[in-house]
Amino acid sequence: MASEYSTAPVFQIVPGVQCYDWGIKGSTSRVAQYALATHQLNFQPSDDKPCAELWMGTHPSLPSRLVSPASSSSSSAGSDEAPTLSSHLEAHPDLIGDAVARKFSDEEPGCLPFLFKVLSVGKALSIQAHPDKKLGKRLHQQRPDVYKDPNHKPEMAIALTPFSGFCGFRPLAEIGGFIDTVPEFAQLCSLGQSQLEELHDLIQSEADASSASVKSMLRTIFSNLMRAPASTYEALCDATSRRFSSSSSAGVPQEERALLLKLNEQYPHDIGIFCTFLLNINRLEAGQAMFLQANEPHAYLEGEILECMAASDNVVRAGLTPKLRDVDTLIDMCTYTSGKALGMLDATDWKCKRDGGDGEAKLFSPPIDEFDLVVSSLPRGGKQEQGAVQGPSILLGLEGQDQDARWARAFVQP
Repeated sequence: MASEYSTAPVFQIVPGVQCYDWGIKGSTSRVAQYALATHQLNFQPSDDKPCAELWMGTHPSLPSRLVSPASSSSSSAGSDEAPTLSSHLEAHPDLIGDAVARKFSDEEPGCLPFLFKVLSVGKALSIQAHPDKKLGKRLHQQRPDVYKDPNHKPEMAIALTPFSGFCGFRPLAEIGGFIDTVPEFAQLCSLGQSQLEELHDLIQSEADASSASVKSMLRTIFSNLMRAPASTYEALCDATSRRFSSSSSAGVPQEERALLLKLNEQYPHDIGIFCTFLLNINRLEAGQAMFLQANEPHAYLEGEILECMAASDNVVRAGLTPKLRDVDTLIDMCTYTSGKALGMLDATDWKCKRDGGDGEAKLFSPPIDEFDLVVSSLPRGGKQEQGAVQGPSILLGLEGQDQDARWARAFVQP
């Protein structure tokens, strides 16, 4: 079989589809459309089946596979009998290159240092954070059934449609304002009189967000909230929703009221709905990006994105989820960085030769070594000559003027 597959530096791979409950149902989502365009998947969407993620990479949970050049249109070309991308790269290490192999020598042979995805978010994902390398290694050693690899998972999201998500803690003054105006939230934060006085002193003195006293106050508020007993917060979820549905919610902006009501509808009686008052709400237009550092709390809320991350699937959850919650770990791991517009990432121009029209190429370069991401657009008939990169890359066609241009077939090149 091995001789059937090309050793050329550019070749087609077949991604995988994850159908998590929070995905967008039916054939309208980007994940469903790209899966349909990848004929080898034999994908059949349905109105009651959520399509959540399209995976491209070597992660063992859902590895990409090769397509035989001799049968690229065959429905069996991407079947389970086809080699995985990791086994092909292990057999041909020159496709990864010496520089990348040396830098990421702790990775398994043939594994890419990044995982590339498309996400179609129909309802909120969990309140979560991803561990740094040190914590990822410890969690994997202690609970390999839950934390399935020893890697960190910083990640970047680029909006394909209008997109919203939680990212990092709000400024302390905003949180204090919600404690003053949302009595249910204040009850769950459980601050004593001396702590409330300290909170207001920190706000009035405009204490530096990086100071130990501000971080300690944020930790106290977050830990009290997330450790509140269900017997308390379930009733308060209902009480807050009833009040926000009426006119008795003075001082609370419409955005926060509407979001809490939506989250409580999606995850009834879940403590995570109160993170509306703790975490920044980032709203992205198509083409905008945010970067999520290790150990920063976040949650995707709604929309469709490109997502790239270090090659890991480690997630520490504590709210808005039916899955396992590891509240103590999440509280301990957070950096308690706070401020507005946390995580927003600007693009720079990516230099490349153009022919046949202007088009553009934008580089998104987060402060990590595992990946960069370039988004290019071309007019019909246009060409771009991309510069060489020091390592493997995956190319994903997003859209075009005919159906054949909208594909989820990816290529790896050195």
